[in-house]
Amino acid sequence: MTRVLSALVLLPILVGSIWFLPPAATLALSLLAAALAFSEYARLAAALGASVPRLLSGTAVLAACAAVGGPYAPAEIVVMTAMIAIGAAAVGSGRPGPAILRDTAAALFPVVYIGLPLGALAAVRVAAGREAVLLLILCIVTSDSAQYYTGRALGRRPLAPSISPKKTLEGAFGGLVFGTMCMAVVGRVVFPAAGLPILLLVGATISALGIVGDLFESLLKRSAGMKDSSALIPGHGGVLDRIDSWLFAAPVYYVFVRYLQF
Repeated sequence: MTRVLSALVLLPILVGSIWFLPPAATLALSLLAAALAFSEYARLAAALGASVPRLLSGTAVLAACAAVGGPYAPAEIVVMTAMIAIGAAAVGSGRPGPAILRDTAAALFPVVYIGLPLGALAAVRVAAGREAVLLLILCIVTSDSAQYYTGRALGRRPLAPSISPKKTLEGAFGGLVFGTMCMAVVGRVVFPAAGLPILLLVGATISALGIVGDLFESLLKRSAGMKDSSALIPGHGGVLDRIDSWLFAAPVYYVFVRYLQF
């Protein structure tokens, strides 16, 4: 019940903000999600023994998100600047040792893992409108729901037992099929110039990558000995738990919106 109530509160806020407010509000939502997700990521990294400079790395995550989602700075310049700044901070620490590469990589990784994909969502809002953003959300939600119910009804064979024991091959197949169908049907309305083959391909790709993104975050949590990234959202865990599928699916969807519509 707690899980359902949380969804009933958060989903209208998310959809309403994207639908009724200007693109800047979508970028603001992306920046908020990036900040919260980075805080949870830093907690995961600490549990795995990595030291992440929160102020420096967190600022880089937000800058990357803003760079992709708005006309503030080229994303490649932000990423290169983050790399230089984090490397310089490592040099400044004056602590040679086997952990230096791990810590530096852990500090730079969320820029690519969190900042760029969430910025891509805001960029989709600018490039293709509110309908395009909501279509991605609808496809991911449809795929996630289909995975759950197909898995419960038909699931027999584990998908990745060492990472997420409850996920099954049957559930993943159901998520792939229904997510693809969602893109093929609703995508014809949102992207009338796109042909059915490209919509099927994009739908299958983002559905599959959503599953991979979910498993990747589960891999991080299981490696860190954590059930959820945080307890911020009752019944759902943390922000990172809710957007893990989006982080892998959004970049491909962004490429489709920018370059592959016909």
